[in-house]
Amino acid sequence: MKTLTVRIDDGTYHLLKKAADGERRTLSNFIEHAAVQYVASQLTVTDEEMAAILKDESLVRDLRKGLKEAREGKVQIARE
Repeated sequence: MKTLTVRIDDGTYHLLKKAADGERRTLSNFIEHAAVQYVASQLTVTDEEMAAILKDESLVRDLRKGLKEAREGKVQIARE
């Protein structure tokens, strides 16, 4: 388990604390749960979104090509 220190303004603290209390969670657990839920929601798509993606033949072809090139080591990751 890791420890993370976060600086937030008083208003945000009170809002998060009130929400945590409402769910009978510690503030730390509430923030962890909220962060995980947010990330999970951003990394998934609905059935409707996936259907639209799969319907786009050009996009699917380009994604497959990119995946193949990545597996073959033909791509470089740009870093700042």
